[in-house]
Amino acid sequence: MSPGPGAASAPEPDQPADPARRLSATSTFSSLRIRNYRIHFIGSTVSNIGTWMQRIAQDWLVHTLTGSATAVGATVALQFLPMLLFGLYGGVLADRLDKRKLLLCTQSVMGLIGITLAVLTFTGEVRVYHVYALAFALGLATVADNPARQTFVSELVGPALLPNAVSLNSASFQSARIIGPAVAGVLITAVGSGWAFLYNGLSFLAPVTGLLLMRTAELFPTERAPRRKGQLREGLAHVRARPELLWPIVLVGFVGTFGFNFPIWLVAFTDRVFHSGAGTYGLLNTLMAVGSLAGALLAAKRGSRRMRFTVACAGLFGLLLAAASGAPFFWVFAALMVPLGLIGMTFMISANTSLQMAADPAVRGRVISLYMMVFLGSTPVGAPLLGWITDTYGPRIGLLSGGVLCAAAAFGVALILARIGGLRLKIDLRPGHRRLAFVPRTPGPVVPAPGQRANA
Repeated sequence: MSPGPGAASAPEPDQPADPARRLSATSTFSSLRIRNYRIHFIGSTVSNIGTWMQRIAQDWLVHTLTGSATAVGATVALQFLPMLLFGLYGGVLADRLDKRKLLLCTQSVMGLIGITLAVLTFTGEVRVYHVYALAFALGLATVADNPARQTFVSELVGPALLPNAVSLNSASFQSARIIGPAVAGVLITAVGSGWAFLYNGLSFLAPVTGLLLMRTAELFPTERAPRRKGQLREGLAHVRARPELLWPIVLVGFVGTFGFNFPIWLVAFTDRVFHSGAGTYGLLNTLMAVGSLAGALLAAKRGSRRMRFTVACAGLFGLLLAAASGAPFFWVFAALMVPLGLIGMTFMISANTSLQMAADPAVRGRVISLYMMVFLGSTPVGAPLLGWITDTYGPRIGLLSGGVLCAAAAFGVALILARIGGLRLKIDLRPGHRRLAFVPRTPGPVVPAPGQRANA
């Protein structure tokens, strides 16, 4: 006789208890106690360093070949264009196929692209159109790789540790963001760009080997979506019908469009406000990366996935941008880069986690692909507008505009979600009381029916 739904089932004598379920208390590195995730984390960290090395070396190579900033921008655009055009189809593939096998294919292809670019560079045969073509091919591989890699985390650790694992993934990426460009700079100066490309190509051996070494019996597989027509529309309809999915994605779009344009603002502040050079620009980027890493580690320990926390982070991010726009001295502006990186990363992790937890597992890949498409596509959309504001009215007005728009978007989404949840905004200016709070809506007075007496 099978136990009832409330009964606790003991593990079989010959089988170890599920490792994820043994981890009741969440610490910063809880997910690393699971073997499959530990292998994935190490492989991803090695590969992420290579990815950042290739980004720097690729831009430098294009600049060397052409001497044109426009050509560098075209390379970046070609790499992200496939995600904007076909990103949702990558989510369909992630929901339909075995994620581990799909990642084995995409990671292998991305490694071959890095090695090809290295060979062309070493032989002196590389031309700018080679870089364009390989950047576009890398973007195509990313279309399928990104949603599969994001949603595969839930199969590695299960729902209980998903927030922690998503945060640690972000910490790995931010660590690589600090290490990779520094190593690439040394390699390019000492021996040339080809070695950075070669490292990136070979670095994919780490995640591929990790995927092969995983114990498939310890995964938490989700039910794969059967192949049928209309799966793309099904994913979009799923998001549209769920406020807990729709509005975080809308908020990510606003923050990505108006808030994540730091290359524009940091260059402008470095040159036109503080009258400094490349070293100062690099310092500001490093401080922001340190803050982002700290945000990822704090999110790993906190593990919050409540929507109000996500919206609050977006609002605070906007307020910090506005505060930075008025920084009177360089050291004040530089100090604000750390909390900006921290809150910005916390917002992105919280949004990612809440979406993965709220989405139906059968359509999770399509939800995450929409999230990534909105985030990656929104920044290039907002960059020309905010660049024009910065050039026309000055860096401070440009940064202030981004901050105000982010804060306004967070406030607007908060009001919409409160209305959906039957709440209203209460403003209380009395000393010792919360100034702003969302409270349940009080029902209106009952109007008695004709012939009835109202209660006194």
